[in-house]
Amino acid sequence: MMDNIITLFQKRFKTLSLLTLSLSFCIALLVIRMKITQTMYFRFLIWNLFLAIVPYAITTYLVSLKKIRLIKLVVYFIIWLLFLPNAPYIITDLLHLKVSSSSMLWLDVLMISFFAINGLLLFYLSLLDFKAIVEQHLNTTTTHIIIIIVLLLTSFGMYLGRFLRYNSWEILSNINHLFTDIINILLLPKQHYNAWLFTICFGFALNIGYVVFKNIKTDIK
Repeated sequence: MMDNIITLFQKRFKTLSLLTLSLSFCIALLVIRMKITQTMYFRFLIWNLFLAIVPYAITTYLVSLKKIRLIKLVVYFIIWLLFLPNAPYIITDLLHLKVSSSSMLWLDVLMISFFAINGLLLFYLSLLDFKAIVEQHLNTTTTHIIIIIVLLLTSFGMYLGRFLRYNSWEILSNINHLFTDIINILLLPKQHYNAWLFTICFGFALNIGYVVFKNIKTDIK
């Protein structure tokens, strides 16, 4: 197993190196902001970025395996799906710009945007890994349908996190309230139109981004 992981890291050395450089720049911007303002307000971005790395780490591990049983794949898929919304979720952190002072607005826009860009990069890289894994078990059409569903679920998860303040692990710790809220949103769409609008708009945006990212990555190869 370790040999497989080492081989994969060697194969992805350029990608991982560039990601590390980009993530480091995010942290550098945050440190600069903290130093200038003498506040720790945006430190939550580090945690959000860590959560965004988790899905990519999971699929990177799965890709390193030569063979994986279907049951094990399903278990990893569930865990991956629970953490996946954390990657594009950073986009919604732009809402925190409302607390920025006029003098620091430019830096906050740059900082949060760069965190969000990295979250999206990790998101789409993980999604492409997931596609490659699933295609080993299912045909291309079924894989595409699953990805569309995953993207819609991701945008719904973003809504749950941003507006209802649920975390990935609350599927275990607060499952009753979580499912109650989900059922209410599904059964009472008129009363929760914001949830549906958010899910559809972000789901559509993530789908477009996925198609663009996938084709650009293919063209570069």
